[in-house]
Amino acid sequence: MTSPIETEGSGASAVVSGALPPEPGTQAVELAGRSPGRLMWLRFRRDRTGVICAVVVIGYFVVALLAPLLAKLPGTDPYTLYGQDPTYADHPVLDEFGLPLGYLGGVSGEHWFGVEPQYGRDLFAMLLYGMRTSLYMALGITLLLMLTGVVIGLIGGYFGGRTDYWIGRGTDFFLSFPQQLFFIAFMPVVTSFFVDPREETPTYFRAAAMLIVLWLLGWMGMARLVRSTVLSLREREFVEAARVSGASPWRIVRKEILPNVVTPILVQFTYQLPNTILSIAFLSFAGVGFVEPTPDWGRLFAAGARYAEQDPAFMFFPGVALVIFVLCFNLLGDSVRDAFDPKSGR
Repeated sequence: MTSPIETEGSGASAVVSGALPPEPGTQAVELAGRSPGRLMWLRFRRDRTGVICAVVVIGYFVVALLAPLLAKLPGTDPYTLYGQDPTYADHPVLDEFGLPLGYLGGVSGEHWFGVEPQYGRDLFAMLLYGMRTSLYMALGITLLLMLTGVVIGLIGGYFGGRTDYWIGRGTDFFLSFPQQLFFIAFMPVVTSFFVDPREETPTYFRAAAMLIVLWLLGWMGMARLVRSTVLSLREREFVEAARVSGASPWRIVRKEILPNVVTPILVQFTYQLPNTILSIAFLSFAGVGFVEPTPDWGRLFAAGARYAEQDPAFMFFPGVALVIFVLCFNLLGDSVRDAFDPKSGR
């Protein structure tokens, strides 16, 4: 008669009385557990769409980082007026009406994406520098939004009571602002705190004003998401056990709650970054963001709108680049969500 099965640890190994010992030279198979991060990575790696989108997104940031070097390949820059500078009179890029010579907006061996009507600035260099301005500014703003939302959501969700009530009312107050309208209305107001309205506003002051406006009007969604997650976690058994054992609130939040809200934070980040890029582009398009001669994605669209009838091709390359980036980042967000939570798979 055999003895009961003996289970050790979390593995599925069983020891049965009378079982033959392993043959000499053979090794027992050890079942190693996988961490949640390892499982997430394995699921994400099997998602071909997510991997491709991740490569594309990383490629955008690399291209933006190397913009000065890449612009030197055709020997152009985003500031030279190739259509008006007499130095380049031997190689005209504009006709007598100020329109690009050649096909697709003046595409040539020197100007890979064509040139800007009326001025003749190189579109390839303008797009590279515009991507660098938009991407890295949006990355900084998004990180600030995430940090602010996470801190406020953790405080309100964990402590509850009056703290949660007043934080919730403050969040509701900021949510009451119509964002697009107040983006435009607040930009001149914020800029006036730094520079006299009669003087020209430096580019870094405009960047600081956009950061403040987008930060003040953008952290609420992240705060509400974290708060709702923390409200459900603070009543769980492992949090109660940590509280009974005498752990401080800071240790409970840092060790027990925060690791369990990483997933929604990462997923929300993948959705927030492209939205921030579109908001920066919208401000520049509306004329309250970056202005001449600073290269920016939104300013390219504003210029393309002016030249729509004369040169529709000017909008082609910036539009395709922006659509590809936003689409890939949104698909990447879906893949990250599915990798963390397989039950939410598409």
